[in-house]
Amino acid sequence: MNGPLFSPEPTPDSPGPAPTETKYVFVTGGVVSSLGKGIAAASLGRLLKARGLKVVNQKLDPYINVDPGTMNPFQHGEVFVTDDGGETDLDLGHYERFTGENLKRSSNVTSGSVYLSVIQKERRGDYLGDTVQVIPHITNEIKERIQRVGSQDVDVVITEVGGTVGDIESLPFLEAIRQYGNDVGRENVLYVHVTLVPYIATSEELKTKPTQHSVAELRSKGIHPDLIIVRSDRDIDEEVRRKISLFCDVEPRAVIATPDARDIYEVPLVLHDGGMDTVVCDRLGLVTGPPNLDAWRAMVDKALAATDPVTVGIVGKYVGLPDAYLSVVEALRHGAAAHGMKLDLRWIPSDELTGLLSDSYLEDLDGVVVPGGFGHRGVEGKIQAIRYAREHNIPFLGLCLGLQCAVIEFSRAVLGLTDANSTEFDPSSPDPVIDLMESQEEVEVKGGTMRLGLYAAKLAEGSLVRSLYGEELVYERHRHRWEVNNHYRKDLEAAGMRLSGLSPDDNLVEYIELVDHPFFVATQAHPEFRSRPDVPHPLFAGLVGAAAMKRASRPATATNEVQGVAVD
Repeated sequence: MNGPLFSPEPTPDSPGPAPTETKYVFVTGGVVSSLGKGIAAASLGRLLKARGLKVVNQKLDPYINVDPGTMNPFQHGEVFVTDDGGETDLDLGHYERFTGENLKRSSNVTSGSVYLSVIQKERRGDYLGDTVQVIPHITNEIKERIQRVGSQDVDVVITEVGGTVGDIESLPFLEAIRQYGNDVGRENVLYVHVTLVPYIATSEELKTKPTQHSVAELRSKGIHPDLIIVRSDRDIDEEVRRKISLFCDVEPRAVIATPDARDIYEVPLVLHDGGMDTVVCDRLGLVTGPPNLDAWRAMVDKALAATDPVTVGIVGKYVGLPDAYLSVVEALRHGAAAHGMKLDLRWIPSDELTGLLSDSYLEDLDGVVVPGGFGHRGVEGKIQAIRYAREHNIPFLGLCLGLQCAVIEFSRAVLGLTDANSTEFDPSSPDPVIDLMESQEEVEVKGGTMRLGLYAAKLAEGSLVRSLYGEELVYERHRHRWEVNNHYRKDLEAAGMRLSGLSPDDNLVEYIELVDHPFFVATQAHPEFRSRPDVPHPLFAGLVGAAAMKRASRPATATNEVQGVAVD
């Protein structure tokens, strides 16, 4: 093994010398998908950062789409937007939430983007007439993307390879990371493999054979894992650990058990208790102090200790796949934990909110969130939910399309513009209170007209959002095309809707609120992308706080049973 077997641990006040060159950790998965490679990669980032190292995470995705921006949320889950406007995989959200680092679009690499870049180079003549092949041209492009994030003055780059070993789509990525170990020196690279050890109830045994086969498949690609993360529904005993160590040719201490955790934010603590960060630092020759996890552990303990529920409904059209709203859910959990509350989350399909039926979904909620989305389906249900929340004083938070629906609902019900709508849904509406930005009216190319990434907003003095943020100028990530039509701004304000946040040039509405409501706030942005478990976003913390007050004011005989799916 390269590097000392056990590196000395200086005191926390003396973290030790910084590494002289960037180290690289590659995380692969086997047996089945959805084992939690992203959580493992994010957790390792948290642990190394807690040791004083500068870390950046990256995801290599095998699909041919250039990015997930046009992919169906039912298939792919949410599109996570970075500060620089990258439309990326949802795992980048995990990376940011766990490490607290804001990533760039370069942290998400797809097969589609790699092949597109190579083909464009070939068309320009960059390869001087060479026959363009997977090796070396595609693999070189992948390695260049890895090197790109490694050149950002970081100590450790943690790169997750999507899919599972054996997938045909992943082969170029596996070959690239194999070559990378030779390119930068094997002492600077560590391979982590996440695999499944299933429990067979009939024989009452944990079976290691799937892990053995998965590692054998990985080794057939030329990659020898240095560390194996074992996923199971229960802890593994020392006999199982040593069996995996023997058959997979890794140290026993490098077989890290990760039984199902009570909370995903507990995973870094589980991995640390299993010795993962120590093995990684020893193998890569990283001399650091022990990780300072006190604040993180206290945050997890507080969340796990919460027992008082607060019921919040997410009204959306993709509720059949909760990952479509992953960052919204996590931001709500962060807000609930900050108040010492346990989130009782209700999934409410906006398609079904019609007529009297909406009451059965909404009547006992403590709070309502209407998240973003595109397309007409389910919009009228969102509008109905917003009307119910406004009329029944239920705390409400609208995100992106949620703001647009709130403006439409208010225009119809309060301004009396019964046909008010967005030109996205009704291009011939006589009252297009939501419309394209002027600069977009002549643009016809889909995907080229959105506001993407970080934008500033000025918050009005005395407004609720100003008090929540605690500052005048704020920055949030955006992903949308349509805006509040400026021709209706005066009418909206005259009727009682406060336009509490505007773009710095006063041209675009960024935040709205109702003064005579316990909590009625909406933003054109996606604040959920910037919420962290240890630093909850103020809008979500504010919503949960108002929802807790709403719950406390309910009659003692009130019931909390409604249609929908409840999750902890």
